[in-house]
Amino acid sequence: MHVHVNAAVSADGKLSTRRREQIAISGDDDFARVDRLRASVDGVVVGVGTVLADDPSLVRHDESHRVGAAPPARIVADSNCRTPVDAAILEGEPRTYVLTSAAAPEDRRSALEAAGASVRVTGSERVDLSRAFEALRTDGIDRLLVEGGGELIFSLFEDELVDELTVFVGPTIIGGRDAPTLVDGDGFLEAFPELELVDVERIDDGVLLTWRP
Repeated sequence: MHVHVNAAVSADGKLSTRRREQIAISGDDDFARVDRLRASVDGVVVGVGTVLADDPSLVRHDESHRVGAAPPARIVADSNCRTPVDAAILEGEPRTYVLTSAAAPEDRRSALEAAGASVRVTGSERVDLSRAFEALRTDGIDRLLVEGGGELIFSLFEDELVDELTVFVGPTIIGGRDAPTLVDGDGFLEAFPELELVDVERIDDGVLLTWRP
């Protein structure tokens, strides 16, 4: 399993405003890069916070996929099955997986399955991401692109599951002590994850940074 985290942040490291409202951080060139990334993987992953704040579909109808490959599956990490049954991520194709925990209410699991999601349960109180990703491999999902948010990205670093990190830093200041950052969660107090910088690329008035743990 290869896990690639990709995000766009403001010059001060914010993913969105303190109201969780998305603003334009990158432009057409970076959007095209992300489309190419999506076309190269088997699944695109977001946390439930991103679903609730942005209602993304995670589908771009103009993207070109690998020859013979299906569009990437849509995957939500959602420990308590808070994904709305009318969320855009559940509409149409490709297939949508909801990764949840045993703590999620049974009626919510059933409702999501009725809405077309494939619900996978790992972990008692929160999703066991390592086990969940292993379960996805049984369906041929070996390359994952993670698109946020900060809570999920923290959990991935905490569980040492990240293989690659790309961050577009845009020419915008958002500010706000409560605005979400690239990595939120509980934060690290010791044994901080260290990264190796492997590439720097200028895109428009921003910069794309590529790291590997």
